[in-house]
Amino acid sequence: MKLDRKPSVLACVTGQYDCDRIIAAAGEIAKDRELPLHVLCVLNTDTNYGAISTELEHLYITAKEQNADMTILFNDNAPKAAADFAKLMRCRRIVSGMHDGEITSFLVVFNRLMPQIPITMVDKNNNIYSMEPVSQQA
Repeated sequence: MKLDRKPSVLACVTGQYDCDRIIAAAGEIAKDRELPLHVLCVLNTDTNYGAISTELEHLYITAKEQNADMTILFNDNAPKAAADFAKLMRCRRIVSGMHDGEITSFLVVFNRLMPQIPITMVDKNNNIYSMEPVSQQA
């Protein structure tokens, strides 16, 4: 069965209170582009969900304020899980926190898996940085 979904914006968050800034920025991007917003949190399979339930509830409420759904997945390969989810949701832009500089970081691996999706990053001071895909034509 093929799902006929409208293209969307995807906010990728972790179980931290301050990820609400990512949801807010993604909400503005989605609103400007007249696209639905989805919020995704991928947790390791051994994560103590109870220890971060208050943070996740805060993010869930923030997502609802942006008219977005929030999905929590338990998977030890967050970039792959997010890429699969982005495909399913026909994601046209991903919004996340900042790249940590490591070659194995979430954003580096996600970008390798989904190089066609533009990435917007929101730092702790709410500065926004975007990376657009480079055309494959030369």
